[in-house]
Amino acid sequence: MIRNYIKIAWRNLLRNKVYALINILGLSLGLACAMLILLYVKDEVSFDRFHENGDNIYRVVAQAKHDGQLATNVNTGFLQGPRFAENVSGITSFVRVQGATEDMKNGNEIYSQSALRVDSTFLSVFSFPVIEGNAKTALSEPHSIVVTEDFAQKQFGKKEALGQLVMIRQDSAFVPYKVTAVTKNAPQNSTIRYEVLLPFRESKEDAQNNENWYSSFLNTFVVLNPNADKSHVEAQMKVFYQKDARETFQSLLKKYGGSSEMGTYILQPFADIHMNTEMPAQNGLVNASNPMYSYILSGIALFVLLIACINFVNLTVARSVKRAREIGIRKVVGSNRKQLIFQFLGESFLLCFIAFSLAFLIAQLVLPVFNELSNKALALSYLADTKLIIGYILLFLVTGLLAGFYPALILSGYKPVEVLYSRFQISGKNYLQKSLVVLQFALASFLIIATITIYRQFDFLINTDLGYNDSNIIMVDNFSISEEKARLFKTEVLKNPEIIDVAPTNVGHSWTGARLENGNDMSFNYVTIDESYIPEMEIPIVQGRNFSEEHPSDATTAILVNEAFVKEAKWDNPIGQTVNFFYNDDEIYRVVGVVKNYHFLSLNQEIGPQLFTMKPGNDFDSFYIKIKPNSAGVSLEHIRQTFQQIFPLSPFSYNFKDEENRRSYEAEEKWKQILLFGAVLTIFISCIGLFGLSVLSAEKRTKEIGIRKVLGASVKNIVTILSTDFIKLVMISLVIAIPIAWYVSNKWLENYPYRVNVNWEMFVIAIGLVVLIALFTISFQAIRAAIQNPVKSLKTE
Repeated sequence: MIRNYIKIAWRNLLRNKVYALINILGLSLGLACAMLILLYVKDEVSFDRFHENGDNIYRVVAQAKHDGQLATNVNTGFLQGPRFAENVSGITSFVRVQGATEDMKNGNEIYSQSALRVDSTFLSVFSFPVIEGNAKTALSEPHSIVVTEDFAQKQFGKKEALGQLVMIRQDSAFVPYKVTAVTKNAPQNSTIRYEVLLPFRESKEDAQNNENWYSSFLNTFVVLNPNADKSHVEAQMKVFYQKDARETFQSLLKKYGGSSEMGTYILQPFADIHMNTEMPAQNGLVNASNPMYSYILSGIALFVLLIACINFVNLTVARSVKRAREIGIRKVVGSNRKQLIFQFLGESFLLCFIAFSLAFLIAQLVLPVFNELSNKALALSYLADTKLIIGYILLFLVTGLLAGFYPALILSGYKPVEVLYSRFQISGKNYLQKSLVVLQFALASFLIIATITIYRQFDFLINTDLGYNDSNIIMVDNFSISEEKARLFKTEVLKNPEIIDVAPTNVGHSWTGARLENGNDMSFNYVTIDESYIPEMEIPIVQGRNFSEEHPSDATTAILVNEAFVKEAKWDNPIGQTVNFFYNDDEIYRVVGVVKNYHFLSLNQEIGPQLFTMKPGNDFDSFYIKIKPNSAGVSLEHIRQTFQQIFPLSPFSYNFKDEENRRSYEAEEKWKQILLFGAVLTIFISCIGLFGLSVLSAEKRTKEIGIRKVLGASVKNIVTILSTDFIKLVMISLVIAIPIAWYVSNKWLENYPYRVNVNWEMFVIAIGLVVLIALFTISFQAIRAAIQNPVKSLKTE
């Protein structure tokens, strides 16, 4: 019997190749989409779950109220780890993790290497397998270094890494560090990723200075006893901290001002960090994510798969008229309804099996593109997971049942007398199919509008005037550049005629505070520049003047501020106003100029107060070098040679400012592509469903069309009659989708301080696209039905 079912199912597929292909293609696309997104979601929720003691690892997070609002700071300092571990019961150990960039030397090559500075307990707390060396003692010596397999291969080739020396820069010399352990590479689904581990540096003075309760530059992790209660531990931490730090807090409050709320410390589960947007991965931790991405992708997968199943139902019912007589004859010769249901479910599962096989192939082909879009390194080998395998088996069974049960129920219910005498109605007014088409196109319309919104916003971010000219600007980074070295480098670089100007700066990297004349304290972006920066970047000065060599005292008495600073300070006449850096022996500076607001950070952040100084004691961390157009090659070679002469111990690295600005919006660009892909896939699969309904309609009305043609109806008239009902469905879907898309688009755009407006043009474009695509889909079958010879459809009457 089963063999007979399979044989009949296979013959039906071969007899109706086009419709079988459409069915299989729709299902396989939906399933491939679901597979890829399931891989993504599985990877997201599996972050940091591989640590053996992961359930007991927590990050220490500072929490306090500022201006009535609860604020958190995930960065801590020297004291939190050791003091809590020593004085709070329930904490068994701690480890501090600090992100760092070290200058290293391999032969004559000097390069920058990202690293983590950690306590000696790091490899005991976290489960990173050690291949060579001793995990407990590997980081106990100050000049020890732990490396990964990849780093060892890159640095030492085929030599054994253990015991090798790595030259790391300290001040003005390179110092040897001994490799004491080699670990496996950190997994992809880890917020702690490293190639190099170095011992955490802490002086005796740092460990004893109580003011370091308020330094924040690293992550502190603690391990709780498995039987410890988290809330009880947090309560002990609060009591100890407020007792140990109260005197220091009062002293700092009196000196610097600020909130009188001491605050407390809470514990954040380690596995919670990856997708926590309020307490994210920072300062050496990587791969911070947003759970919204998983929700959106899961929604797309669910709807695409649902639409694929809907299309299977629609197409099967649409083709049922072709098999009506077969069903009637089967019933006459003795088949019961149960047998017919099993037969059609068998055909459904056969199609699903073929679609699943094709889906795996599609997923494999598309995976590199999906990885690029999602910033992942997923592989189909991830599918070799018991839970995922069970999930895919359930997905196969559910898909087969959803896609086949309704058609099997409808087809097996035909009465043989009505079927054989052509007196039956296929499925009444097709309310279910029509409702599903409305659902399909509502979703497709929503995704099209969302895609247009993201496109417009991305275009706005890329093309908005930043308030300065970022073209032909080369940024060369270095650390702690003295004023003397900066002047020398600038003089030497300007000897090349292709170089227009050089401006040393540390723009955007430093924030501090000071006191205004009215006694109010104010925080701001603090930038050290020279007199070339403002004119080189073409930033307009709206009041006063720029720094100038004609005013030697500018370096010690003058500052520039931006318009946002003036607004927050509530100055009517900013020129001549003073700013007091009271914590630096009452250093007082006078405003000599106001620059127009410009976007020193990305457009994802609102322009804040900014203050410019030429204070001699401040170091720079980069050079902004303006070159002539089309001279990048020659200019870079001259800059590189000059840099290596003046900074021989530092690696040379550069970026173009306009390219860096564009990279600030990579997330928006990727989501633009993902939503575009989702919209195209959804509209494509929806069109398959619409095509199925147009087939059903044309076959139900074959004789009506024949009569209309005999009575003189033109092809245009018949196409209009057949298309009108479907265009109504599409318009209903637009009525549903537009207000939802308008609301969601506006809510999404609220995340951007600078944004486009959701206007009627977006909706007109979306309506035009959806209607045109729907008309094209319907017209194919409508024209085919309209040009058919009426004699063929009426000859049996």
